[in-house]
Amino acid sequence: MRAEGWLDWTGGGGLVYIRIMQPVIYVFSLLHRLGCRIRNALYDKGLLVPADAPLPVVSVGNISFGGSEKTPLAQELLGYLLEKGIKPALVTRGYRGRWERTGGVLSQGRGLLGDWRDSGDEPFMVALNLPAAGVYVGKDRLASCRLAKADGFQVAVLDDGFQHRKLRRDLDIVLFDPEERVRLRESVSSLERADAIFLKRSPVTPSPAGLARRFPEKRLFSYTVFAQGMHSVATREPVSLKAWAGKRILAFCGIARPERFAALLNREGIHPKETLTFPDHHRYSPSSITRIRELLEKSGAAAAITTEKDAVKLGTIPACRDLPLYYLKIALEVEPEFYAYTLSRIGPLSCA
Repeated sequence: MRAEGWLDWTGGGGLVYIRIMQPVIYVFSLLHRLGCRIRNALYDKGLLVPADAPLPVVSVGNISFGGSEKTPLAQELLGYLLEKGIKPALVTRGYRGRWERTGGVLSQGRGLLGDWRDSGDEPFMVALNLPAAGVYVGKDRLASCRLAKADGFQVAVLDDGFQHRKLRRDLDIVLFDPEERVRLRESVSSLERADAIFLKRSPVTPSPAGLARRFPEKRLFSYTVFAQGMHSVATREPVSLKAWAGKRILAFCGIARPERFAALLNREGIHPKETLTFPDHHRYSPSSITRIRELLEKSGAAAAITTEKDAVKLGTIPACRDLPLYYLKIALEVEPEFYAYTLSRIGPLSCA
């Protein structure tokens, strides 16, 4: 299956829908960029002033809508800080979680205090993978930082924070895809606010030389996305990636850029015979599970493979327990120099 045919599970309808929606997305992007430009001007002129957090803040963000590995990079950074004996906390909005408006604490580094419905899917995924990290959610990131500090955490890693200018940060990291043209939240010129710019290494990524000339004072880093392994949705136990090569597989997901999931599967030698897509951050209803079950039976697929972000929700649904569901776990390979650079920006911290 070709990655570009990923959405063609409706017999062409998915691709037709995307072609129709492209102008709508572009107009929305223009309006959003205009709003960001006005707000940024207010901050740049000092009419709005960002608040200081009680601990160092590292922001991981982007200038496009969804699908740029922000949360995986935030997770890599949290894991690195933990290895260094530093106590970090993820601070995030918790998109579509029950605590998004009110705020809440998913983890104080000593066990879960809620589920994915409370925090949203991505914070819950991070909490499962890094149980020693704090995870604080809610629109008021300053309040989350204060709670994290009170709980003994030393650094706040702000997920999807580039547009959240209410909070001052010690390091602003932006993941940038030069191929993006339609889905931009802000204009490329906004990268001037960033401290470090991340580019994904791939055969189609343009040379960073042009970006370096345009933003000569910015630190440029590169990263690669790779498959870390396959796991059971029900038990989270690892299984061999090679076991699925050549087998009839159903692939499905509810993420912003499903074609990237398709490309990663193809790279691992897994070529799904059937595919199914749902909206980003999809909450799997009984009808969604029925759809997956029916397609599994109809196609004769040996298993269904999804993303880890989807798996954290599916693993809590009783109707999924008898289904052969697995998820592909990803990780980022980041230049070692990035970590040294990060430590230099957040200043000296005592190890736990």
